[in-house]
Amino acid sequence: MKKFLFQWRIIALAMCLVVASAYSTATYAQQLSSGSIQGVVKDQQGNALSHAQIAVLNLAQSKWTAITDVSGNFSIKGLPPGTYSLQVSSTGFATYQEPGITIANDKPVQVSISLSLASVSEEVKVEAEADSSLASQLSPVKSLLDAASARTEITSQYISNFTSSVTDFADITQAAPGTVSWSTNGVGLGQAKIYFRGFKDADYTMTWDGIPFQDSNDPTHHSWAYVPAPAIGYVDFDRSPGTASDIGPSNYGGSIHMFSPKLPDGSSMRISETRGSFNTNQVLGEFYSGLFGGANPKANFWFEGHHMTSDGYQTYNYQVRSAGTAKFTYKFSDKTYLSLIGTVVLVDSNTPDSDPTRAQIAQYGDNFLLQNNEFNADGSYNALYYRYYFYHIPTNFEIIDFTKDFGHGWRIESKPYTYSYSNHQHLQKDQSSSTATVSSKSAINKMNQYNRGGQITTASWASRYGVFRAGAWYEYTTTNRYQIKSDPRTWVDIPTISGINFHENFVTKSVQPFAEYQLVAIPKWTITAGLKDAYYNMWLKQYADNGKKIGPLTCSTSDTPQSCPASTTHDAGYNSWLPSFEANYRIRDNWSVYGQYGRGSIIPYSSVFDVTGAQVEVTPPPTVATTYQGGTVIKLNRVSMDADAYHIHFVNQYSSYTDKQSDFTYYYATPDSNTNGFEAEGNIAFGGGVALFLNGTVGAAKYEAADAQPATSTSPATDASPSAWVANAPHDTESVGLTYQKKNGLDLGFFNKRVGSRWDDDGSYHQNVAYSPFWMSNLFFNYTVRNGSRFSNSKIKFSVNNLFDNHDVVGISPNNDVTGSLVPYTPDPQDQLLLLPARSFMISFQLGFSPRER
Repeated sequence: MKKFLFQWRIIALAMCLVVASAYSTATYAQQLSSGSIQGVVKDQQGNALSHAQIAVLNLAQSKWTAITDVSGNFSIKGLPPGTYSLQVSSTGFATYQEPGITIANDKPVQVSISLSLASVSEEVKVEAEADSSLASQLSPVKSLLDAASARTEITSQYISNFTSSVTDFADITQAAPGTVSWSTNGVGLGQAKIYFRGFKDADYTMTWDGIPFQDSNDPTHHSWAYVPAPAIGYVDFDRSPGTASDIGPSNYGGSIHMFSPKLPDGSSMRISETRGSFNTNQVLGEFYSGLFGGANPKANFWFEGHHMTSDGYQTYNYQVRSAGTAKFTYKFSDKTYLSLIGTVVLVDSNTPDSDPTRAQIAQYGDNFLLQNNEFNADGSYNALYYRYYFYHIPTNFEIIDFTKDFGHGWRIESKPYTYSYSNHQHLQKDQSSSTATVSSKSAINKMNQYNRGGQITTASWASRYGVFRAGAWYEYTTTNRYQIKSDPRTWVDIPTISGINFHENFVTKSVQPFAEYQLVAIPKWTITAGLKDAYYNMWLKQYADNGKKIGPLTCSTSDTPQSCPASTTHDAGYNSWLPSFEANYRIRDNWSVYGQYGRGSIIPYSSVFDVTGAQVEVTPPPTVATTYQGGTVIKLNRVSMDADAYHIHFVNQYSSYTDKQSDFTYYYATPDSNTNGFEAEGNIAFGGGVALFLNGTVGAAKYEAADAQPATSTSPATDASPSAWVANAPHDTESVGLTYQKKNGLDLGFFNKRVGSRWDDDGSYHQNVAYSPFWMSNLFFNYTVRNGSRFSNSKIKFSVNNLFDNHDVVGISPNNDVTGSLVPYTPDPQDQLLLLPARSFMISFQLGFSPRER
């Protein structure tokens, strides 16, 4: 109790300082005289660039904008004395940034800026600040006039002001059109998945500062274990296979590019504490060094560390996360640049593999998952005892980014990286009821551990006609996975082969050379064409097991692995040629249209080799998705919007079917499918800082007609099923957000998202399980000190997730699979259910400190 009172006294004192600072310095900036920045913007040939966008930001991140005239000139007046950074952007050119510009009283600063042609990635690498549209400035998400595919820029202001303080990347991506995600234990308090356009997790690439990350047995992602929210500055969500230079293991569906925070010029420190529902507590500290290193500072450093604990919404689903991220940048010269970044995350939780059943929820309530009594009333062991389930997941991620301009348009960028993941899980296998059997072999000791190292190297050459870009991605991965039967009361494993469900080691090599050309010489057009070769090799060694996967091979199940280390190996190579083409036409300076064609691929999961005797007669080929889409972006002063229509053809996807009796999983090719849809998003600025954000989608993701197939030894029977819906692809989604954002630091936001009707599978690809639409509504209130005082960036943040306390069913794992005829789905007491978590409240107090400018 004393510790609790002490913490809140500290918080109260901090907030008194915040309020005092806000009042005492409210007129500080207004009392000073003002200066200005004037200049001219040219291209690399010395020609004036009209309609280039200029943004000037001070240390408090207040912003002034301008647009160059026909002679390339611009002028920004009324700037209080201080230190500023300048950003200049123009279609087809790399964004120019110059920090450390000093403004004095009534003394204009003159600058002359030369822009170089951009590579494709540079056009979205820096979040657009120089935006003259008021509606776009106030929009929580943005679109780029240079975009040639359906992409959404989720801004830093949205992440900072309109997401929960304990959010994760799955929750952040909800801002994009058509995206569906949820966490049954509460936002940021469990492993959440992302769905869009009929794509599920593993069907798309995720990157952090340009480096793809994913599991090694299949390319899934873990929102609770990788890239914590404080390490995400903004997000570029590309709902397409991208161009040839977009590398990754599964651009099949698209790419979600996350970027670390941009480092400000000025130094500051921040410490915050968040408390809220489900006994959630997070403490976070940040340090920004600002530019340092003598009279001409070239270095910058940032560090964040946080610790979060929560009971979670679901009973006894505890979560603990400790993480830290550091970033260092050094500018050797205007042509040589180095960036180092790394993050370490440690997650512990009591989350089991299975979800609560329909019967359990009916008996105990919507938040039921586990119990805290080790014994039942009759003295037997309780299979739902929470200590029989726990995860321990440490991860690390390190990136080096070195860029060198050699002159005459040549540039080399090299990105070596490493990351590791170790998921050690212990769980009681049967959690259907508290009276399920607890024995010396009823639990699983489960390990999924891998280490990756890779390199992305890119060479580009810019001329007056455009940019040629070529390079390659190489990655090497080692993996160790096993499942061993164990005793949940003691966690002693069964020492013989009869206790091994499976054990395998494998090595995966990824190679993706690419080349593309971006043509900008035709007035108003930007055309990019390229080709990528996606090659993978998987070498896999499987050891004898009890028959859950491959069987004992030459051993007896009573042998120990040491006495009979039998194994079998596989060596499989996969290759796909992936062309891309996209074009952007600038109708006006504030209006563009685009079209795109692209192909993406994904290789079969390592589990395709998990068959009896490890006999794989034919290695499945990679699966390929072909995307055609077109759209438009328009930015008026009071209205900004973008819209796109798309057609995606999926070839030969692979699905799994698990037999309930043998617990054996079969893999088989589903029919081809087609997804067609329309997406739109926009923002309307009413004035006075008030804006209305809208987005919506409508579409259909359906399998092509498939002939009935009889049951075989490796797959269940399937009926003819014309136009069956792809699982979890909603018919429509709608979002509305009302925001109030003022430079005085007050930000209010209400966001409501509706996800339309969906279907799910009950074995094979039958569209039997219907989901009703559901709503998610969130409310946010923030006050941030932004006055250039010592306590700038101090902040109060209050958020409410699931404002209307909806408890909709968002996922079902049916207990009864369809193995023969297609029959209507019948609810079963043992169906496993996923429900939205209850309404939750979070309040954060942040104390910021930064030296006052002189």
